[in-house]
Amino acid sequence: MSSPVSIGVLGAVGGTPLIELRKVVAPGSARVLAKLEWANPTGSMKDRMAVAVIAAAEARGDLAAGDTVVEYTAGTTGISLAFVCAAKGYRFHAVFSDAFSHEKRATMEAFGATVEDVPSDRARITEQLIKAMIARAGELSKQPGHWWCDQLNNRDAISSRTGVSTLSCRRSAPLTPFTAQRAPFARITRRLRSSPSSQLSLPSFRVSQPARIGSRESGLALSHLSGNRTRLTRSSRSELRRRWR
Repeated sequence: MSSPVSIGVLGAVGGTPLIELRKVVAPGSARVLAKLEWANPTGSMKDRMAVAVIAAAEARGDLAAGDTVVEYTAGTTGISLAFVCAAKGYRFHAVFSDAFSHEKRATMEAFGATVEDVPSDRARITEQLIKAMIARAGELSKQPGHWWCDQLNNRDAISSRTGVSTLSCRRSAPLTPFTAQRAPFARITRRLRSSPSSQLSLPSFRVSQPARIGSRESGLALSHLSGNRTRLTRSSRSELRRRWR
């Protein structure tokens, strides 16, 4: 069977594969599904967010032809915004730093972005660095023809489509335990909370991340959502490699 053809490169964002895991799931376990967000054009679910925030800004009249999108970024969001801006004809100005990876800088530049560095303290990622990056993005946004995405305060980013939307609309039986890595919990939790109880029943949450657990804020968000104590699990990389063999 042939794959569907996307109309334009942005048409390839979303609609990522949903697969059932078998080899890594213990006998007698529940059916486990995985959403492969690396199948988005830049390899990240941030592509969904970038499409959503740009489209919403256009609809409000905040962006016009030839304008510049501004954002502070450690790279992943910047790559997705640079990609969407390149496709739509906007300029993109990334407020970056020498504390982050050269590969992410090179990828943004490959999409035509202007990458401005805020100097770090010996390549360390600190609270002062992040605040300085945010402040610089705010300064740039005051220039004519510049629009600031402001990802951490952008409600259009929160409402962007996620794999959870796909799960909720494709299922007829309740979704019970939900397992996720620490990626954009604000969007996931909002979508789950807004879903009809007939589609999503959430007696427990389980959040896992190889070798590193999510932020305190993520745990609190999930605890609030599920109405009971959230269990946070820590899985080692070696264990995951062993189970995938």
